[in-house]
Amino acid sequence: MNFSEHYTTLYRMAVSQIESDQYKQDHLIDSPLDKRFGITLLLRPPKETTYNIQNLLSDLKEINPSQYYYPNSDIHITVMSIISCYDGFSIEKISVPEYVHLVKRSLQGIGKFKISFKGITAAASGVMIQGFPEQETLNSLRNNLRINFKSSDLEQTIDKRYSIQTAHSTVVRFRHKLNEKDNFLKVLQNYRKHDFGSFEVQELELVYNDWYQREENTKLLKKFILK
Repeated sequence: MNFSEHYTTLYRMAVSQIESDQYKQDHLIDSPLDKRFGITLLLRPPKETTYNIQNLLSDLKEINPSQYYYPNSDIHITVMSIISCYDGFSIEKISVPEYVHLVKRSLQGIGKFKISFKGITAAASGVMIQGFPEQETLNSLRNNLRINFKSSDLEQTIDKRYSIQTAHSTVVRFRHKLNEKDNFLKVLQNYRKHDFGSFEVQELELVYNDWYQREENTKLLKKFILK
């Protein structure tokens, strides 16, 4: 996949949708009735990188404070959504050690790898940081996970919503009407090629999580150290 072209296509479509009021507002963010949970393998950028991202979010908040902005604790990259969040799923329904075992098997031969956060893109539902893996390691890991989980009897929904390929991080979700759209889009354009920093991925987390990966609703199941 050409990441730059993909992110650019997403961005252009999102700008058009925002300009024409075709963007999507998420009305479940603040709902106490939202009980969607799942299992995710993810990675977290270091504090230095998330602090850089907060500069973007601060600029957007000044213009449109009512949107949903991710705190540092929740910023992540999804390596694989093993069980996509759905209403009614609970951790008691699965054998966590079996999931840990398959992730460990998938990590055989997988070492540390680097990701660059450079620029932003967007979708009809929010704003994302563009992630660029510097090696094929992430793609190899994802393929290992696909093979191992799809050949098992464990509950999984890998690739059922979409086949994950990028390394983006969602940092803004639209939950209300966008005010001052022109100024909001100007800020996005200003950060279109901004360098948020590069980092080495040294560990991964298997977590039980809600749809938004909020810290208060996330349970760490296992941490994996890459060598």
